[in-house]
Amino acid sequence: METDRVTLPDLTLYRLQRSERDAEFEGVAVPGLVARFYHRDEDGRTATVGRYWYAGRELLMAWGYADEEHCRASAVRGADGRWHPPTEGCPTVRVVRERPEAPVAGFEVQTPSGNWIAGGTTAPVPAG
Repeated sequence: METDRVTLPDLTLYRLQRSERDAEFEGVAVPGLVARFYHRDEDGRTATVGRYWYAGRELLMAWGYADEEHCRASAVRGADGRWHPPTEGCPTVRVVRERPEAPVAGFEVQTPSGNWIAGGTTAPVPAG
């Protein structure tokens, strides 16, 4: 998939493995988070791509290999709808709660420039 900023994995070369609504991210179920996972065989390994939407807006894509513990690379889609350049490793995300024991209230992903994006809005990273 080519954008004006980066080249992302070409999903036409992958097959959809599964889709999840109210998907888990790092072991926490997130209401409103939709995830789609794609696989393809690549030289005896399974290449994978995960695409994530929150509140109806695509937020991130992460990719690597099934036999690796963490993402090899990831890219965040900005509030303007354009992809930021990919970064090495998994994206920086946070599951939002009003207090630690409260139900999940949101999902945010950090851009390479340090802004947090969720549901089409951006906000600077709080100090500290």
